[in-house]
Amino acid sequence: MSPSVDGTFAVDDRCTCSSPENGDDRNKLDALRCQHCRRRSDLPSSSSSCSLLSLDVVPLKDYNKLWRIVTASARGFTIGAGLKGGLALFSLVARSRRRRLSTTAKKVGMVSNSDDVILIVKETLRYGLFLGTFAGTFVSVDEIIATLGGHRRTARWRALLAGAIAGPSMLLTGLNTQHTSLAIYILMRAAVLASRCGIKSKRFGHICKPLTWAHGDIFLMCLSSSQILSAYILKPESLPPTYKSFLNKHGGKDIVILQGIKEIACGIPFTTLEAIEKYYYSMGVDIKLDPQMKVPCSIIHGDQACGAHVVSFLIQAYKRALPVYLPVYLIPALIVHRQGLWKKPKTILAKGLLGTARSSLFLSMYCSSAWMWTCLLFRLFKRCNIPMVAIGTFLTGLALAIEKKSRRIEISLYCLARAIESFFTCIADAGYLPESKNLKRADVVVFSISTAIIMHCYAIERDVFRSKYLNVLDWVFGLPLSPNETPRKDN
Repeated sequence: MSPSVDGTFAVDDRCTCSSPENGDDRNKLDALRCQHCRRRSDLPSSSSSCSLLSLDVVPLKDYNKLWRIVTASARGFTIGAGLKGGLALFSLVARSRRRRLSTTAKKVGMVSNSDDVILIVKETLRYGLFLGTFAGTFVSVDEIIATLGGHRRTARWRALLAGAIAGPSMLLTGLNTQHTSLAIYILMRAAVLASRCGIKSKRFGHICKPLTWAHGDIFLMCLSSSQILSAYILKPESLPPTYKSFLNKHGGKDIVILQGIKEIACGIPFTTLEAIEKYYYSMGVDIKLDPQMKVPCSIIHGDQACGAHVVSFLIQAYKRALPVYLPVYLIPALIVHRQGLWKKPKTILAKGLLGTARSSLFLSMYCSSAWMWTCLLFRLFKRCNIPMVAIGTFLTGLALAIEKKSRRIEISLYCLARAIESFFTCIADAGYLPESKNLKRADVVVFSISTAIIMHCYAIERDVFRSKYLNVLDWVFGLPLSPNETPRKDN
């Protein structure tokens, strides 16, 4: 619980100026001054500052609708291009480093690098246009409806409709590019906001009470891990190629090892034992695998003991995790906190490095514990089957407790989106889910519904957002006026 500028307190980064413990008079006063809700009655405009790229949201004296649209589009493009381009740049540097260390010809490496640069530029522009168009469309529709229907009369539903209309901007990333995982993730974010609205509602508060469980994020992570990691071993084709590549890298096991575990778990006759033996021989380990084995520990870690394998794997996994989280903390610091970098560079950089170290420990422990729990269960029950794999990977989600509380829900929702996509792919492949021939871009529909809910909450139920997200949204879209405020017209 941290005090805000005006003396009210925010729990979990959400404003409590209207909490029951404050009196009615205090509520009215705080609602006018609260820095979290930004509902001061003297705000004449939802426009932001005159600087397109300044994070300081200062309302203009006059309500300039065109300027708000242009500003939102430019800032949306900046965020989309900055995030996508920054992550792609780090990926390019990592690939270039691997190529320099390889024995391939330099000429081939140069051609590959040039192709990668062209692809990065295209992807950066696409995502910049996507978010820029989304922001511009939302603000345009919002302003048009407010002008035609009246600001106060349309305040309760205007952002909902504008968010839905802006959703198809996702198509700018590629007409044939499916974004199922992104759409499901945004849907999960919308569900979280809707649940927070329900929790504070007098009508639905008792129904949503279970959603206030303090460790619900870890439970969601355990559920997600059970599906994702089980699918990674038993049905890897149900995962998106990019995510499967991520798991292949951080899972730390060769494909033939995963296939061997799948064969013993599913009761399939072994076909990969010779390939596994050759793999370990190439690593300097000479082992002979038993075709009658019941526990696949020798397949997973060769001649190492289970405990020694976990320790050695953890060290290697931490080295692999550091390059992943460095851009995750560095890029937001450069974009969101760039003004603070000039004032307090040591503090911000220290927090970034500490966050990188902590998140890297989470990812490395997560991957290590996946093999630790499965090995433990296999040896404890003297068998390896699909339920054992599912239970072992379920317990892997407990590693999320290492992460900072504010990041746990983000990670669990991201993994939940991947798990849901994988789950429905599995049941569709099994023939239990009929394929829709009419709805080709369900991801766009889901994304549009989700953005409608999110933007409605942003305009009407702002206190359900964390303050850091509000700051970014206010920077992009401009401060939304409360339903009781009337914008001033241009002179």
